[in-house]
Formats: sequence, C-alpha cells, structure tokens
Amino acid sequence: MPRPLRVEPVTNRYQRRDWLEMPWKVNVGDPCWVPPLRDTQKKLAGFGRHPIWDNIRGQAYLAMRGPEPVGRILAIDNPTHNEFHEENTGFFGFFECRDDPEAAAGLLKAAEDWLRERGRASARGPFNPAINYEFGVLIEGFDTPPYFLLTHNPPYYQRLIEAAGYGKAHDMYAYRGDVSMLDAVSKDKKLITVDQMVRERFGVKVRPMDPKNFGREVETFLTIYNQAMVETWGHCPMTRDEVVHFAKDLRQLLVPELARIAEVDGRPVGCVFGLLDYNPRIKEIDGRLFPFGWVKLLANRKGLKRIRLVSTNVLPEYQSWGVGVCLTVSMLEPALAHGVTDCEFSWILESNDLSRKTVEKGGALRYKTWRVFEKEL
Repeated sequence: MPRPLRVEPVTNRYQRRDWLEMPWKVNVGDPCWVPPLRDTQKKLAGFGRHPIWDNIRGQAYLAMRGPEPVGRILAIDNPTHNEFHEENTGFFGFFECRDDPEAAAGLLKAAEDWLRERGRASARGPFNPAINYEFGVLIEGFDTPPYFLLTHNPPYYQRLIEAAGYGKAHDMYAYRGDVSMLDAVSKDKKLITVDQMVRERFGVKVRPMDPKNFGREVETFLTIYNQAMVETWGHCPMTRDEVVHFAKDLRQLLVPELARIAEVDGRPVGCVFGLLDYNPRIKEIDGRLFPFGWVKLLANRKGLKRIRLVSTNVLPEYQSWGVGVCLTVSMLEPALAHGVTDCEFSWILESNDLSRKTVEKGGALRYKTWRVFEKEL
C-alpha cells in the first residue's frame, strides 16, 4: 500500500536539494541517461543567478510519499512569450517523476493551479525553462543516449502526461548521419556547383568564428538566430543579457572551425555551428564541473567524434539566396578534418518542411522524436 501523496511548494534549501536530485532518483539504471550539469540546472531552475529569470516567474513543487520525493515540476509564467505571440499561455518544466500516475497528476495540477491564479488560459510544456534551452519529452528513440543539450527520459512520461489531460502541441525530430554521409555530401557535384554559383553571384563569403573576438562572434550568432527564427513555432527572442550569458557558457565548448559565419559585403547574414557531444564526459563526471570536472570535460577535444549540428540560420531577406547551402558545404571539410564519425541534426521542428526534406535528401535518418504537450485550463 503506497503512502499518501502530498505535493508541496519548494520553499527551503532542503526541498531545493531534493528537487535538484530528482533526475538521479528517477533515471537510475538507464544506461542511455546523461545527468544534467548540476550548476547549470540550478541556475536555469531559478535557484541561482541566470538572466532568463529577469523576465519570467516560477514556482517549484515536489511530490512526496512520506519522507521520500517521487516527483518534481516547475510552474513558469513567461510574459515575454505571451507578448511576442499574443497568447495567454502558462508553462511547466523540469518534469521528473516515478511511474506514479497519482504523483504526476498531482504535480501537473499544482502547476496548473499556480498558472490559473495568474490568469493563464492553458499550460504547455515541458520547457526547461524556455524554448531557447532544453525542452520537450522524448517519445521515440529511447535506445540511444542523447547528444549534448538534449533531453532523455523514461518511456512512461508520455503516458503520465497524457493521462493528466494533455495533448500534442508540437513535435521535434533528430536526424542521424555518419561519416560516409558527410563524405558523400562533400563529393556531391550538384551541391558544390550550387555553392560556387551562390558565392559568385551574390558575393557570399564564409569564414570560421574568430576566437580572438569570441564574445562579439557569439553575439553575432545569436542575433542572427533571433531574427532568422522569428516565424518559427514557439520562438521567443533571447534578451541581450541572455546572449551575453550564453556566450560566457559556450566560450570553452565551441570549436571555432566548427562554427561558420556567412557574410555579404562584410555583413553577417547567416551562421551554422556544430557542438561536440560532451555527454559521455558529463556522464563520467556525474554532472559536476567543480572542482575538477571542467578539466575532464575539455581535455583532448579531438577525442570527441560525435557532433550535433544545432542550427543553420539565415537572415530572412537572404533566405532565398542559397546562403544555407554555402554554410553547409563550408562545414564539411573542418568536420572531416576533426575526425567526426557521427553527426546529428537537431532539433528540427515537424513544421519545418524545408529543413526536414533537406537532411532527408542528404541521407540522414530520423531516429528520435520529442513532444511538447498542451492543455486548456
């Protein structure tokens, strides 16, 4: 007979400790699970300093059976999103739960009640804590570990959330490729011809990131991202403070040769970057960067052979020029030179027909699906 359930708002440091440790309790024994970076999770959840919390508000909850935590959630109110999209939506995130339908329903209800008190008409999630960070529930592709900065969860999460009255809002896909695909693309005469034609006709030049001006370069990447994604489902522009914070976090992780900027007449108009898959090392250090986790994380980056192609973004007024082709071609040589053996294209929204068809035509196979859920309140 299970102990009675209670769902409590997180108000003290002991509850925060239990809340932050829930992923380890839920995912123990799953060989594909990768722990979050502990310090990053703490800040993104609002328990430490992060500029995202200058513009959103939240309340964390724990589900308890006796003295044992069995689940967690974070209710999130994001006025910036609602202003940008002219919606009245609330959000939930950081959902972790044992296979306990009563606990899951209790956690989601607590978040919904908190959002109702703030006048929100629907709940959507999970977002950890917003769309520019980790989001979605994995619903397909549980037999392989995630790439860097992607979520992984038990298969029963979809069942728990749907049982609480949630339906599909949107799906996101991951596509997998290997070195043979990269090599084949690098020898695709038609693609190379298009690349050369675009460069000659429009004066497109592609260069690697300049590490000597790293802060400025990352701001360029994220500025292009903000403008290029404006019509994309769920997108909400990052603030300047978020951009600066992002640049600081990425400084040691990005390989300049795997980050490319397209320019026309000296103006940055597009960008693409690949992130090495640091997850095997994050697993080795159990998410602890301090005191010596950073050393293991960053040692011998040449030994990291998996890369996640996060995003190819082009300013709207240049999207019909073929700049994306130039960026793609420019990534092939440095990726092969680094010794990349596997690559993932993610996330790609189900509504992004152009990107999906492009990677499928190149030979990449869809192998993971994440879902965002929504419920009217």
